Amino acid sequence: MTAVHAPGTPVVEDGRLVSTSPATGAEAGRLPLATPTDVARAVDRARGAGQWWAGLGFGGRRERLLRWRSLLARRIEELAELVHTEGGKPVADAVVEILTAIEHVDWAARNARRVLGPRRVRSRLILAEFSAHLEYQPYGVVGVIGPWNYPVFTPLGSAAYALAAGNAVVFKPSEYTPAVGQWLVDTFAEVVPEHPVFTAVHGLGDVGAALCRSGVDKLAFTGSTATAKKVMAACAESLTPVLVEAGGKDAMIVDSDADLDAAAEACVWGALTNAGQTCIGIERVYAVEPVFDAFVGKVVERAGRLTVGAEAADIGPITMPGQLDVIRRHIDDALARGGRAVLGGADAVRPPYVHPTVLVDVPEDSAAVREETFGPTLTVNRVRDADEAVARANALPYGLGGSVFGRRRAVAIARRLRSGMAAVNSTLAFAGMSTLPFGGVGDSGFGRIHGEDGLREFGRAKAVTRRRARSLLPAMTFERTPADVARLVKATKLMYGRRH
Repeated sequence: MTAVHAPGTPVVEDGRLVSTSPATGAEAGRLPLATPTDVARAVDRARGAGQWWAGLGFGGRRERLLRWRSLLARRIEELAELVHTEGGKPVADAVVEILTAIEHVDWAARNARRVLGPRRVRSRLILAEFSAHLEYQPYGVVGVIGPWNYPVFTPLGSAAYALAAGNAVVFKPSEYTPAVGQWLVDTFAEVVPEHPVFTAVHGLGDVGAALCRSGVDKLAFTGSTATAKKVMAACAESLTPVLVEAGGKDAMIVDSDADLDAAAEACVWGALTNAGQTCIGIERVYAVEPVFDAFVGKVVERAGRLTVGAEAADIGPITMPGQLDVIRRHIDDALARGGRAVLGGADAVRPPYVHPTVLVDVPEDSAAVREETFGPTLTVNRVRDADEAVARANALPYGLGGSVFGRRRAVAIARRLRSGMAAVNSTLAFAGMSTLPFGGVGDSGFGRIHGEDGLREFGRAKAVTRRRARSLLPAMTFERTPADVARLVKATKLMYGRRH
């Protein structure tokens, strides 16, 4: 008897990973399933390729990465259609995702030399006879385990920066979007055909585990907090350094002087884009008492206009069929505990879709407030003031992003959020800002992609000193005399002993 799988569920058939559309069940890709031996061989091949790639220098890598950027831009419709077919994401949202990824490829390629290249560092008086230089050398081979919800933007936030830094990359795409991952690897090979600098291995969780244990020099992971802990445990066996982005439960704060129309528009986008399947999506809102009712009304009016469906809709299907049960549980729990649905509600889950749902008066200890929902749902709770809003926003172990709408105090409130990122009078903006680092704290992970910090994540700091003159205050030598030590003591007191 043949097993029946929900559309979108990854299936292994005859040594192949088969990917299907969550909306229609149509096959999107059929990729070879990697064994642990295959993963080890891919890393071995990448090591040699990485030496060649590093040898090209910043200029050679920049030229090739910019060629790839141009290819991605020219074929954006093709890639967006594949993202739509395989993951269900509306084509317009896929275009926005790819555009943002292209911006990051461009910035990483153009700025790697400035950020990572050799530069002189000032020495201090006590070691004035030495010059100092700092550079960031590539690790060698970087493993990237990518997610399904943003199968272009998120993995390239690691891979493009790792490549710009001079590393080879072995990429394990999500089993829900392997065809998109392979497309990225194949197009890179079109502009860099000489060596396997950027390759993919496909499979389920065991392939990700094999990549952790394969001898990569660093691993970048994006996914759930629970899986992140397993990745870290596997990497710890060989002391392989890791970079972790592990999701969130981001909050928006709406202060009394906020532009409510702008706040509602941004809230609906931040909460419901990609069917709410966004790690930095707005899942909780805290609106102060004076504006609560008006804000909720504006959110409901905008969210209620959104269309749901497979084609030309604002909200597509839930990519992971199993997530439907999580979303249903969160809605039911919120309602059972006294919350009210002012849009959607108990009947919003209609597989493979979930219709927009806005819940109010939801207890803070409910699943809908405390756990990552990853669906087109939103809780909006009233608070006395911004201080209470900040306290509630910071009460969870997650700390990825957040948003604040207001005028006089908005920036100060944003600084108080326990998060790696915050947007003032917008949502999600920091993700597209290639000059800013992206990452979280607490259960949302550690390390940063994007920006200068993101480039440095993929290079080892190498410090070099060079003697340029005889030491006037010899310290690090057995040739020093008692008089030399006396001079060292006197110099120390003169330089550091004064009170300030």
